[in-house]
Amino acid sequence: MGKSLNEIAQQLKDDNKKVRLIYAFNGNGKTRLSREFRLLVSPKVFGDTELEESEVVGKEILYYNAFTEDLFYWDNDLENDAEPKLLIHPNSFTRWIFEEQGQDRNIITNFQRYSDEKLTPNFNEEFTEVTFSYERGNNEHSNYIKISKGEESSFVWCVFYSLLEQAINVLNVAEPTDRETNQFDQLEYVFIDDPVTSLDDNHLIQLAVDLAHLIKISDSGLKFVITSHNPIFYNVLHNEVNKKTCYMLERQEDGTFKFDEKSGDSNKSFSYHLHLKKTIEEAIENNQVQKYHFTLLRNLYEKTASFLGFPYWSDLLPDNKQTYYNRIIQFTSHSTLANESVAEPSPQEKQTVKLLLEHLTSNYSFWKEA
Repeated sequence: MGKSLNEIAQQLKDDNKKVRLIYAFNGNGKTRLSREFRLLVSPKVFGDTELEESEVVGKEILYYNAFTEDLFYWDNDLENDAEPKLLIHPNSFTRWIFEEQGQDRNIITNFQRYSDEKLTPNFNEEFTEVTFSYERGNNEHSNYIKISKGEESSFVWCVFYSLLEQAINVLNVAEPTDRETNQFDQLEYVFIDDPVTSLDDNHLIQLAVDLAHLIKISDSGLKFVITSHNPIFYNVLHNEVNKKTCYMLERQEDGTFKFDEKSGDSNKSFSYHLHLKKTIEEAIENNQVQKYHFTLLRNLYEKTASFLGFPYWSDLLPDNKQTYYNRIIQFTSHSTLANESVAEPSPQEKQTVKLLLEHLTSNYSFWKEA
């Protein structure tokens, strides 16, 4: 029997674990779960929109999700050819971090670590907008530019990260009367939903390591819930953070959700290539191999070859490479004419999928159950 997102949020709230890591593919409810959890922990509403609910002071939860990015939006004045600027929605979150805490310098430093050391955000005096330029090192800068969507997501994450870092450092002071501010005294939870949009692997790993560091130094009783669809980000957190509980979130056809706890190394349970492997194995076991399973098999070979450093996925095929290569290409081609469509695989062709999967898992160090 599946669960509702509200029931899963209640389960997360009821347990007393410091860190919960949740893996889910895109479209399986991660962002909706973050909102259900936020509403459960802090049901008070400040205004009519999600943007106005992003209060900070005196709240029980800090959360990062797609709605956080909605606090920042571009002014695209194409008619007047104006210099592009990212506008900042004013609310307690943005006012607190920019005006009261003066975190703009830390945000710039963090952003340059994840993007380019010369790509510099420039805030106006009211902190209602930010422009971006490349510094040339001689007190000059380039014309203002519109950064990519990935860089924009990274910038918004750095705003949140600077706030989180400040909150953890404040709460690590054991005696409330000795803290520099009491605005975090009610904070109990941090919910972070997929802060890795469009980052390359190196910066993604850096982000995961930095977040893991904050989690490890937090000793005030803060509880963390982190969701991701990215196996690299997830696995780095899994390996960096001790004493965590791991889950897999999956949406079912009836609209409910599976929420299974996973034990052991994350690579055995969560990586995308292992999901492909499991899907193909189930099709073989149930004699349900279809044309698209050849596509999944090719994808699995490609990902394994990339991970192991082979220049071509076909290098991993058995000795008679050309025969198998042609067969896979036949079933993974994207024909546009109806009369070019490939029929359902024959029993021999289905056997090819089984043979090639066994070859890959037996010869290229896939983990196996004891």
